[in-house]
Amino acid sequence: MKRMVKVIEVIAASDKGFTDATQKAVEEASKTVNNIKSVYIKEMNANVENNQIVSYAVNAKISFELEAA
Repeated sequence: MKRMVKVIEVIAASDKGFTDATQKAVEEASKTVNNIKSVYIKEMNANVENNQIVSYAVNAKISFELEAA
């Protein structure tokens, strides 16, 4: 049996760091998809105010295995 994998792209943010933003992306995606297998960070950026980073964001590609019909 062949395995089918689908990829979705999501954006998530955090005030703690890139790792937390990535975890939030996976947690949010897991509310609507099952069998998440990997996450690939396509882009990372941070917002700065008064020379301090105030938020972190990631653009993540999340791969998940489709269930057999």
